[in-house]
Amino acid sequence: MIETNLDDQTGERTGYVMDRLLAAGAYDVFFTPIQMKKNRPATKLTVLGNVNDKELLTKLILQETTTIGIRFQTWQRTIMQRHFVTVKTPYGDVQIKVARYEDIEKKMPEYEDCADLAMKFNVSFNTVYQAALVEIQKLDKK
Repeated sequence: MIETNLDDQTGERTGYVMDRLLAAGAYDVFFTPIQMKKNRPATKLTVLGNVNDKELLTKLILQETTTIGIRFQTWQRTIMQRHFVTVKTPYGDVQIKVARYEDIEKKMPEYEDCADLAMKFNVSFNTVYQAALVEIQKLDKK
């Protein structure tokens, strides 16, 4: 985990660094509003990534933000094994992420597929998402 506090940084620049960090291989990037000394509002940037990418991610943060210092912490994590299946809905194909850990299984429609189809057919995101969930239920019954 890589963290730093950002002050005097615009929202546009913050969004830009998030995109760059994710493109560089960060697992996750998120922001938390904080108060710094002298009651100054700021943003804490947290980046989760592979320890092998530490230098690359650090350089990106130093290059693309206002920070002059970064904190590091090593964590362990458990992840569910993942794969994708495709279901057919009345709006088109939607990829379903299937995640497993021991006897636990989760199936979720992929956001991008649902969003693209909703725009294409001029229906709500929820309409496409629900159609994909119906198809997931059919998979579960097989």
